[in-house]
Amino acid sequence: MPNRKDLKQSINNICSDVFAECVATSLYSGKINEANVDALLASILKTRDDFISRISHPEPGMRKKDYYNHLAKDFTEQISEIIDHIGNLSE
Repeated sequence: MPNRKDLKQSINNICSDVFAECVATSLYSGKINEANVDALLASILKTRDDFISRISHPEPGMRKKDYYNHLAKDFTEQISEIIDHIGNLSE
């Protein structure tokens, strides 16, 4: 299991890449609703902050391995949902 520093770095890198993809999609696509883009960018930042804080403060009473596996699953689902929204921006 990676340590907390590696997990935080991975989350930061993934969120940074998704943020850049959202900005690029908004700049290079046709007509895009700016409010949707702003909401999506805010969602990416909120997701990043939420998961970074969840790494630093694990739930008491739960095995660490189970907690971090659940955290990784939740993060993957959340990022997948955001990526789907980015794909729908240009439609």
